[in-house]
Amino acid sequence: MIKKLKHRVKKMSGAITLLSVELLLLFIIFFVCITILIVLIRQVFAPTQSAFDQQAFDYLSRFVSHTNTKVMQIFTFLGSHLFLIPAFLLFFAFYYFIWKHKWYLIKIMTIAVSNLLLMFTLKFLFNRPRPLIPLLKEVPGLSFPSGHAFMSLTFFGLIMYVVYREVCNQWVKWISILALVFIILMVGLSRVYLRVHYVSDVIAGYCFGMISIMILLTMLKQIEKYNAKKLPERFNVSK
Repeated sequence: MIKKLKHRVKKMSGAITLLSVELLLLFIIFFVCITILIVLIRQVFAPTQSAFDQQAFDYLSRFVSHTNTKVMQIFTFLGSHLFLIPAFLLFFAFYYFIWKHKWYLIKIMTIAVSNLLLMFTLKFLFNRPRPLIPLLKEVPGLSFPSGHAFMSLTFFGLIMYVVYREVCNQWVKWISILALVFIILMVGLSRVYLRVHYVSDVIAGYCFGMISIMILLTMLKQIEKYNAKKLPERFNVSK
């Protein structure tokens, strides 16, 4: 009896420690993103703009080649609406028809739609024109924040969230997460390489996307917590 009690106490203390570490890490990420956004917005939209964006273009111009351009076009496609719309629909279908976890479906749909609306709102508010020196062709729309960075972080970030929560094999979990992080970073890099976004647009897209996901997940978790007994059983909230 005493051994079982000790085992339970040890297990509970380990869970509390892990939860505390997660909360601390999330707080640090949130604070860092807010700080970066404040610095970026002050510099980008100041009367005398920073040379940071031009320096990024100058540095990447050293690596321009036919092969690199083809590779960057592949990654930029992974952040485009041509890829993300079907990918999100497949993601939704997976939860509805295969996993049959409707509460997860509600969460990812809420985050996806909310971030899409937020992205367009931010572009309208900041109203920053795109760079006038595209590598291949001009792209319509506004520049700040980068929609590719914002929505690729939303989509692949949600997959990371699911992998982190649901995959038990540690090797599979962390290799998958690292691969997804790599894709997100390459999508952003491809936009600067192709000169259709400033590097500040891409960084801002990541920061806005991260902050939005963290806030929405926290809100949805609170809704899940306080309504678990009230929601219909078909939503599988407690799964």
